[in-house]
Amino acid sequence: MSQDNKNRPLLEIEDLRVRFGDPVTGREVVAGISLSVAAGECLGIVGESGSGKSVTARTLVGLTGRHAHVSAKRLTFNGENLLGLSDRKWRDIRGREIGFVLQDALVSLDQLRPVGREVAEPLRLHGWGNRALREERVIDLLGQVGVPEPAMRARQRPYELSGGLRQRALIASAIALDPKLVIADEPTTALDVTVQAQVLDLLEVLKQRGDALILISHDLAVVSRLADRVAVMKDGIVVEQGPTSKVLRDPRHDYTRSLLAAVPSSHPRGTRLLLRDPTTPRTKIARPAQTALPHGERILTVEHLTKRYRGPDGITRTVVDDVSLHLDAGETLGIVGESGSGKTTTARMILALTQPDEGRILLRGEEWSSLPERDRRSRRPLVSVIYQDPLSSFDPRWSVGQVVDDALSREHYASADSRRRRVRELLGEVGLGIEHLDRRPLQLSGGQRQRVAIARALAPEPAVVVCDEPVAALDVSIQAQVLDLLCDLQDQLGVSYLFISHDLGVIQHISDRVAVMKDGRVVEQGEASAVFASPRHDYTRRLLSSLPTPSFERVEVQTTSVERELAVGSLRR
Repeated sequence: MSQDNKNRPLLEIEDLRVRFGDPVTGREVVAGISLSVAAGECLGIVGESGSGKSVTARTLVGLTGRHAHVSAKRLTFNGENLLGLSDRKWRDIRGREIGFVLQDALVSLDQLRPVGREVAEPLRLHGWGNRALREERVIDLLGQVGVPEPAMRARQRPYELSGGLRQRALIASAIALDPKLVIADEPTTALDVTVQAQVLDLLEVLKQRGDALILISHDLAVVSRLADRVAVMKDGIVVEQGPTSKVLRDPRHDYTRSLLAAVPSSHPRGTRLLLRDPTTPRTKIARPAQTALPHGERILTVEHLTKRYRGPDGITRTVVDDVSLHLDAGETLGIVGESGSGKTTTARMILALTQPDEGRILLRGEEWSSLPERDRRSRRPLVSVIYQDPLSSFDPRWSVGQVVDDALSREHYASADSRRRRVRELLGEVGLGIEHLDRRPLQLSGGQRQRVAIARALAPEPAVVVCDEPVAALDVSIQAQVLDLLCDLQDQLGVSYLFISHDLGVIQHISDRVAVMKDGRVVEQGEASAVFASPRHDYTRRLLSSLPTPSFERVEVQTTSVERELAVGSLRR
């Protein structure tokens, strides 16, 4: 590709505005942004939830919805005007010319169809190959994005896969037809660091062959690794943009500085990510006597847990293998490992949502996993959970207020007035206002939904909170707010956290101890400071070596010429 062609803008946006509701008085969520991206270039877009990032991305593939009003002085792709296109024309462009990786994998994939059919859908819609060729292409694509046993996974339903595997299936679908532009909305949100590195390698290969990328992410480390330029969005406008190295090294806008300051890996354990306003009173939360425990007392004991599942291929696999853990009151145990390592299955057994095949779990020294559900029900408020996919755990018909109210103890909040006050307090603690009370989950951004999930988990005032990727969908500033909140609650209440995350920076910041899982087993555990400073197991060392960190100079992906040629060959049109 010549240098002139490489630098020619493939996508040009000038004064883009998106308004919902009335075309004149409706809410303007994108308020006059101007961007461009050339072939072979990656543009990173960062900003808080609600800043307009995802609406901008959806506008570029014609998915803003019937109630959206889109205007621009210029909106062209490959020389073609995108304004006013018919639905039929958009369907022809989507997938073939512009690939789109959505943020919410569980919602985006049809739960009733095998994953392979979902990945093959753009191939079928655009008439690519016959059925046999499409099946072969699907297995190849799943392998490229790091899905283990792709032939078997292609036959599974999305709900049978971990969050990371579902996200990788979305990426495979987006690149199936080798589009000229790939728009990736939080493409590595649900991925562990090693698979995240694989996906970034793949995106880098796409860029090197001349494709354009728009990378939307709250993770500044991911953006700094791949993006040539960065645009920072806030309240529907671009407050700063420029070369990645310049924006990260010398940010001009206060908002950009606040994003960089909130990265957890830059703060040691026990320090706040955000400065607290000294004029803001700190809310004290009363702790019910039934959940009170002296700090340091053993609250959870996991002994030799084992769980096996029979796959669609008829083979029985051990997904959790002889796992032993413990958790003390007021302590945070971080669990890390790749997707499919058994982290979430272990958490489900601790929550008594899945029965172990072998082993036992004690809660406050008493049997927990072996109890009949009728005997366990009265003790369930002791263990709460923050799920990885909040939308899938909400009743879409309920308002935010109803979702949080449903989790409150009727014993401690008997009156409707006390429950309303408590719901408002909880929403305030996670950074949401009273204006969110009557909204439905689908009316919230991904980050806002996750905050509602955290408020709901805290509502019964539990002794243990199982946190399954609780900040994965949040931008860095809201992530910092939530991590500070969780630490504050732990200080006040003595609550214990079992914290599952693929983000080693988050784990390092929040955890007292760390357990590293691989292939269903705990391969290393110990004090967080010791594990991160001097890992003993080769797998732990590999995880730490894959950890991306925000870099003032953009880091080129280290692939050999042979690896790069093989990758480009497998992706060549």
